[in-house]
Amino acid sequence: MIDTTGVEYHWTLRLMLQQLSASARHPLPGACWFWNIGIFLSVAFVDARAEIPTPTQSGPASDRSVHSAKPASVGSDFWAFQPVTNPSLPSVKKIAWVRSPIDVFILSALESKNLEPAEPADRRTWIRRVSFDLTGLPPAPAEIDAFLADTSADASTRAVERLIQSPQYGIRWGRHWLDVARYADSNGLDENVAFGNAWRYRDYVVHSFNQDKPYNQFLTEQLAGDLLPTAESITVRHERLTALGFLSLGPKLLAEPDKMKLEMDIIDEQIDTLGRTFLGMTMGCARCHDHKFDPIPTEDYYALAAILKSTHTMDDLATIAKWHEPVVANPEEQRTQELHERRISDQKLSISNFVAVANRQLLTASPSNALPAKPEKFYPTNQLADLEKLRATLKQLEENSPELPSTMGVTERTNLSLTLPVHVRGSHLSLGKPVSRGVPSAMTAVAKAPHFSPSQSGRLEFAQWLTNPSHPLTARVLVNRIWRWHFGRGLVSSTDNFGHLGERPSHPELLDWLAHRFMADGWSIKSLHRLIVLSSTYQMATNPRPESHRIDSENRWYSEFPSRRLEAEEIRDALLTIAGTLELSIGGKTIPIKNREFFFNHTSKDTTTYESQRRAIYMPVVRNHLYDWFEQFDYPDPAVPNGNRVATVVAPQALLLMNSDLVYQAAARFAATLLADHPTADDQRLIAAYLKALGRPPTEIERLRSAQFLKEFPSGSNQFDPKTHRLEAWTTLCHSLLAANEFIYLN
Repeated sequence: MIDTTGVEYHWTLRLMLQQLSASARHPLPGACWFWNIGIFLSVAFVDARAEIPTPTQSGPASDRSVHSAKPASVGSDFWAFQPVTNPSLPSVKKIAWVRSPIDVFILSALESKNLEPAEPADRRTWIRRVSFDLTGLPPAPAEIDAFLADTSADASTRAVERLIQSPQYGIRWGRHWLDVARYADSNGLDENVAFGNAWRYRDYVVHSFNQDKPYNQFLTEQLAGDLLPTAESITVRHERLTALGFLSLGPKLLAEPDKMKLEMDIIDEQIDTLGRTFLGMTMGCARCHDHKFDPIPTEDYYALAAILKSTHTMDDLATIAKWHEPVVANPEEQRTQELHERRISDQKLSISNFVAVANRQLLTASPSNALPAKPEKFYPTNQLADLEKLRATLKQLEENSPELPSTMGVTERTNLSLTLPVHVRGSHLSLGKPVSRGVPSAMTAVAKAPHFSPSQSGRLEFAQWLTNPSHPLTARVLVNRIWRWHFGRGLVSSTDNFGHLGERPSHPELLDWLAHRFMADGWSIKSLHRLIVLSSTYQMATNPRPESHRIDSENRWYSEFPSRRLEAEEIRDALLTIAGTLELSIGGKTIPIKNREFFFNHTSKDTTTYESQRRAIYMPVVRNHLYDWFEQFDYPDPAVPNGNRVATVVAPQALLLMNSDLVYQAAARFAATLLADHPTADDQRLIAAYLKALGRPPTEIERLRSAQFLKEFPSGSNQFDPKTHRLEAWTTLCHSLLAANEFIYLN
C-alpha cells in the first residue's frame, strides 16, 4: 500500500508541470506527455484512507457532521473556530502611556514580562511613518511643517483624518487587497492573454476603500454581487457586477484539452483563493483527501465546489477558453451601439438593394434571360465602382463598431448543481457519493450553516454566512490583515493561515477585541485605522530600551515599533514624488493591448513598457513576466493570494538603486528643481534636499560632508562648464540621498 503522502507529491508535481508549460506562449508538445504522467500518478498514488468507488457509484447526499472525517491533529475546538469574544480590558500599571484600548492589551503583555514600551517617536518620524502607511507617499515638506506647527492636542487626529480622506488612501490600501485577490492584467500559465477588463475590478477596489465601504458589503459584492436585490442606480448595479472579478481573476489553463478538468481546476483555484482570503484557511488540498491538519474533510471541499459548480465562470471552453464578461454599459453607450448597429444593417440593406437592381438590369440585357454565375464580373465599370464604395463603407462601419464596456465576472448557471460527487483523489474520472452544497462544517458549531435556495447557486447564502457576526474567522482574519499591514507582522503572523500549521496569536485577547470592535463599528476599515495609528503602540520609536531588546529581541510583544522597508510600489512612487513627476489621477485602463490579446509576440518577447508617471498600482501586472523593479523588491506572485509580503535585503537591491535609470532620472530632476528654487544659496538648497527626500534637515556633519563633496566634485570633461558641473554635482548628491537606506526604510 502506497503512503498517502504520494497524493501530495502528485499535486506538487502537477504544480511544477504547470509552471513548465506556462513558460512558453503555447505548451510544448511534450507538455501533453507530462500531463499524461500526472494523470497516471493521480491513479498510482492512492489515498490509503479512501475507499475507491467506481466512476458510476452514487448514493444519497452525504451527512457532513463536524466530526465526519476530522484529522487527529486538530478539531472543531481549535482556537480559530471558537466564537469571537469581547474581552474586558486588563489592568495595567503604566496607565499614563495608554491612548487607546489597544495600548492596554499591549502594555499588559509587556508588563507581564517585565518589559517597558519604547519612547515615543519624534513628530517628524511619526508623520513620515503615517503618511507612507495611509497613502503610500512621503509627506511634502509643507505638510511636515504644518504638522510640527500644530501644537494642539488633536494635531495627530487631524493629520490622520487628512490622510484617510485623501484619494491616495484608496490606492495604498486597495493595493493591499489586490495582493490577496491575486490581481493581474494577464492570465499567465499556458495562454498569457490580456485580462483587458481587469482594471475595472482594480478601480472598484480603490473606490471601495476610499468610500469606506463596510467590509461585510465589500465581501458580499465580490462573491454574489449579481444576486443582491436589484439596485435602482445603474452605477451600483455595474459596481456589483465588477466586484465579481474576484472570482474570475485567477490564472487558468485556457488550452487544457480536458474540459471537465479545466472546469474543476478553475473551481479549485476559486476555493483556494476564497479560503485563504476570507477565512485564513488552506482548503485546496482537500480536493484530493481530507485535510491532513485541519478539520476540513474532502466532503466539505465538494460541498463548496457544488456552489461554484453552479456558477458560470467561462463562456466558451473551446481551444482557448473564454471567461465570462458581463456588459456594464450605461444607457447612452447602449444607444450609441444600437444606432451604430442600425447603420450597419442599413448599409447591408443598401448593398443588397444595389445588387438586386444591378442583377435585374443584367438579366434584362441578357439574351438568354437563369443570370451569370458571377454577375458582378459583367457589371458596368461605374456600377462596379459604386458597389465597391458601398462595401468599403460597410467594412469601415464594422471595423469601427463601438464595443460595449464589459467587466470580468461570473453569473448563475442555467443548470444548477445542488449536489456534487466527491472526486476521488481529485479526479473527475473517479466519482464518489454526492454531497449537498454546504460550508466548512468545523465552523458551523459557532456560525450556523445556511439554508440554500434551490433556485440559486448558493453564493449569496455563503457570503451572508461569512459576514454573520457569529462567524469565528471573517472579522479576525481581516483585522489581523490590517494590523499586519500597519506593523509588518500580524497578531497571527501567518496572515493567510489560521489553521494548525499557522502561528498562534501573540495577543489573542487583543485580536478578539479588535474583531468585535470592528463589527460593532459597522465593519469600517477607516475606523480601524484611526484606532491603530492614534495608539501609543503605533507611535513608539523603533529603538527599544536595552533591557527590552535583550528579552524581546524579535519584538514579538511590541516593545518597540518595527522599522520596515518600503514596498516596491512605495519606493517607485516616492522617487517620482521627489522628482516632481508623479501623476496622481485615479482609475482607468492602463494596459496597452486589447482584451484577450497575447502579451508576448511571435518571438516570445513581451513589449510591455513601464514608463508611466502614474502611481505604481496603474502599471501592468503581467503574469510570468513581472516588471523588474517589482520583482527586485519582493512584489508578490500575482497568481496566488498573498497577505504577507516578504522584505528581503539583498545586494542587487542596492545595485538597482545605484544604477537604475529610474533613480538617476529622478535624481537629475530633483537636482534641477533644487537649483531652480534656490539659485544662489547652497545651504538652503541642501536643507531643502534633505527635507524633501528624508523628511528632516541635515545634521551638522552631513552638512559639512555635503559641502566638501560639492566643492571637490570632479569635472567630467576638458571643456569645463560651471553650470553643467554644478548640475552634475547636485545630481550625484541627490542620487546618494535616494539610494540611502533612510530613504527606503521607515522608522
